[in-house]
Amino acid sequence: MKKQSGFTLIEIAIVLVIIGLLLGGVLKGQEMMTNAKIKRTSNDFNGISAAIFSYLDRYSAFPGDDPNAEARWGVGVAVDGNGDGLIGGTCFGAGESTELWNHLRLSGLVGGTGTSYPNHAFGGRVGVQNNPGGVSGAGICMDVIEGKVAEILDRQLDDGVSNAGEVQDIGGVAAYVLTDTYTIAKKL
Repeated sequence: MKKQSGFTLIEIAIVLVIIGLLLGGVLKGQEMMTNAKIKRTSNDFNGISAAIFSYLDRYSAFPGDDPNAEARWGVGVAVDGNGDGLIGGTCFGAGESTELWNHLRLSGLVGGTGTSYPNHAFGGRVGVQNNPGGVSGAGICMDVIEGKVAEILDRQLDDGVSNAGEVQDIGGVAAYVLTDTYTIAKKL
């Protein structure tokens, strides 16, 4: 009679413990990566604000709204704004809100070239406009932000309420749904 060979209970238990440890390490690593992206996104809000205010200090006009941009950098290189003290257009539309990025790049305050929108750590776009959603005054917008991330950013940078304060969902939702995506705005 042939003797059957197989794994003992102890061997199976050891393999399951090793698999559990590997899965735990992978999940913890993913959590650490998400937390790092949240920190980078939070820093992006602050860095863009600093760049815009540096431009305002240097040239006495908001980037995008600067009426002297063509004279400073050349016709065809930059487009003048109307100088009304507001960043016209929508976060991700045409006009001064798009030219803002070109002005910031030409002044050396942010990297890149042209009027294309930069991306934030979660892959969405970053834009700027006057009065985005319920935020009064100029605000920085970031689209394609998951609800759980939007809620964390809102709590870190403001009051955690999605439709009030300096950080808000521009659609004005009453509460973030963790699995939905949002465009959030932060006051400059």
